Amino acid sequence: MEGISDVAVGVKRGSDELSMYNSPNSGMSSISDGAPNGSDSKKLRVEEAPPSRVIHIRKLPNEASEAEVIALGLPFGKVTNILTLKGKNQAFLEMGTEEAAVTMVNYYSKVTPLIRNVQVFIQYSNHKELKTDASNQRTQAVLQAVSAVQSPGSDVQEVLAAASSPVLRIIIDNMFYPVTLDVLQQIFSKFGTVMKIITFTKNNQFQALLQFSDPVSAQQAKLALDGQNIYNSCCTLRIDFSKLVNLNVKYNNDKSRDYTRPELPAGDGQPSLDPAVAVAFSKDSSSLLGALNPLSAAAAAAAAAGRVALAGQAGSSGVLLVSNLNEEMVTPQSLFTLFGVYGDVQRVKILYNKKDSALIQMSDSNQAQLAMSHLNGQKMYGKIIRVTLSKHQTVALPRDGLDDQGLTKDFANSSLHRFKKPGSKNFQNIFPPSATLHLSNIPQDVTEDDLRLLFSNTGGTVKAFKFFQDRKMALIQMSTVEEAIQALIDLHNYNMGGNQHLRVSFSKSTI
Repeated sequence: MEGISDVAVGVKRGSDELSMYNSPNSGMSSISDGAPNGSDSKKLRVEEAPPSRVIHIRKLPNEASEAEVIALGLPFGKVTNILTLKGKNQAFLEMGTEEAAVTMVNYYSKVTPLIRNVQVFIQYSNHKELKTDASNQRTQAVLQAVSAVQSPGSDVQEVLAAASSPVLRIIIDNMFYPVTLDVLQQIFSKFGTVMKIITFTKNNQFQALLQFSDPVSAQQAKLALDGQNIYNSCCTLRIDFSKLVNLNVKYNNDKSRDYTRPELPAGDGQPSLDPAVAVAFSKDSSSLLGALNPLSAAAAAAAAAGRVALAGQAGSSGVLLVSNLNEEMVTPQSLFTLFGVYGDVQRVKILYNKKDSALIQMSDSNQAQLAMSHLNGQKMYGKIIRVTLSKHQTVALPRDGLDDQGLTKDFANSSLHRFKKPGSKNFQNIFPPSATLHLSNIPQDVTEDDLRLLFSNTGGTVKAFKFFQDRKMALIQMSTVEEAIQALIDLHNYNMGGNQHLRVSFSKSTI
């Protein structure tokens, strides 16, 4: 959320109203916002403004948003108005009561106020209220979003209690690319010192606990980042305060990290994070949600999730080597369907001299990383498959006139690619293989019994079924993940009659 671009946007009256706001500052923490230009600092210290519910904030970093400024005041009570002076790196924050403003100023006299890890300066304003244009929609929208964070009627103590934990609980929705500790540390450290992170999967969702050095940094990070996407239109951050006030980290590895204790062991044979992965993140730290170049960072994140070193050019290959396949059962088509859940498969080649292995060319290296991190170690046709990056850059087609017994197939022009359209909803519905499948494009006359029978015929047991309200979509739960994988391979694109083809993907829900 960007700040108001200029003072005039948030103000109704003419330049006389603004003369107080527009005086330049000399940068001392005690200067009052209404002081004349070029005043002597000794005089200014005496003329410090008396308490007011309007707070004057200076030395803001250039990229500071209104939400981050509001976050400074939020723990102390209701924020009723804000005015930002972008060109001057200043802002005015109007609190609901003078008592809240006094609490805030007293608190920040003991604790350094930070925005994006930059110290800002806080003092009372000479103004008793902010006379901005109340109809300014952007300002009002920001304030409404903030007041939604506060429960109605909550007093300062309650808000402080709710926000007194330095630990945030983070859930990642629409996890198209794996998210690592380093991604989280890089994004959240813009708001303060990140001390510890623990990541885990719960209810089929990737979650993290992240501890800042102080609660105010946690408050600012929550306000600025909740609901934002790490990568373009995916990996959405959902952030709450944790009831924990301190995290106990035993190991420094790719699941947990205590940045204050680098000497901790990796533990339980868990690899420490590959240094090459950290390098991939440190190259571009200029934007958030752009802290990461989505291409290299997502590839690095997926590589980390798949525990693959990014040595040399391995990370840039869009070709996967899949081994330990059931050579009696596997076909290029079955591999195309399964790997097509995570990217657009261009070519598949089952190796002539080693038919339990295949090369699969995805449309780019990100999709290859994604498929590898989700499918390595899954069971297909009764065998646990291994998926790694290949050193090949492309999969070659057989030379003209050569029959390779149908072991190589080109899918470049397939109509079944899920990710051809930029911003397609399919990007937001990528989940790890699970026993529950999401079905769509179901014809109106097809019943629950029809679908139960169809899925039972793939060799598995249907445990549960639920139609969505419009009956065009449904969830069906098989008894194991392996059975669900088999059913997806057999029935994705199945012709249900009337040229309606069933769409099948993994679901994050259970029935």
